[in-house]
Amino acid sequence: MLARRALVTGASRGIGAAIARRLAADGLAIILNYRHSRAAAEAVKGEIEAQGGEAELCPFDVASREESAAAIEALLRDPRPISVLVNNAGMVADTNFPSMNWQQWESVTRTSLDGFYNVTQPLVMPMVRQKYGRIISMSSISGLSGNRGQVNYAAAKAGLVGATKALAIELAKRKITVNAVAPGLIDTEMIENVPDFVVKELVPARRLGKPEEVAELVSFLASDRAAYITGQVIRIDGGLL
Repeated sequence: MLARRALVTGASRGIGAAIARRLAADGLAIILNYRHSRAAAEAVKGEIEAQGGEAELCPFDVASREESAAAIEALLRDPRPISVLVNNAGMVADTNFPSMNWQQWESVTRTSLDGFYNVTQPLVMPMVRQKYGRIISMSSISGLSGNRGQVNYAAAKAGLVGATKALAIELAKRKITVNAVAPGLIDTEMIENVPDFVVKELVPARRLGKPEEVAELVSFLASDRAAYITGQVIRIDGGLL
C-alpha cells in the first residue's frame, strides 16, 4: 500500500504549521503549502524531517485558480495518494463595515471561499477513486457568531461551514469525510494584540488556546478513528461560545 500524503494549505506558521507537524507525526507525508513565507515553510519542513518525517514545499496562492490547478496537477503525478486535505489558508483585514473597501472584502473572502474550491475540487475525484479521503477546513467562531470589525472574515468562515455540510452529504457514501474546525482565540500572530484581560473576561477557560491543541483535533478528524464523523463543525474555543 502506497504511503498517504496530506496537503496543508497556509502551513508556514501558526495553526497550519502545528497541523503539519502533528500529521507528520501520524506518519503522513506532508505537502506544505505557503504563499510568501518560504523561510518559515522551510523551517517547518526542517522540523518535520528532524523528527524522521517527510515534507515537501508547494508554494501557490490558493486564491488563484490557475496557480492552484497547476500545483495540484503536479502533485497528482506522484503515485502516492493525497488522502488528507486541510484547508487552513486564510487572512484577515479587519475594519468596521462602513469603512471596509472592496479589496479588504475580496481578499479575505476569496482566500477562504475560492481557496476552498480551488484546492478541494480537483482533489475530490482522486479521493473518490481511492475510496478514501479526509477533507478538513478551518472555519472560526467568527463564522458561527459574528464579530465586530470582521464582516468579511465572518462571511468567509461561515461560507466554509455551508460548503462543508453540503460536500459531506455528496461524499459520505464514498468513504470521504468532510468536516470543519472552528477555533476561538488561539495563540498565534493573528491575535497578538488582544489584551490578556480581554481573554480572561471572555474565555471561560481563562487562557488562549494553543495551535497544538487545534492540531490534535485535526489529527483525530484525519484518522480512521473519525470514519463516522462527517458534516460537522467542531468548536475548539475554551467555552467561548
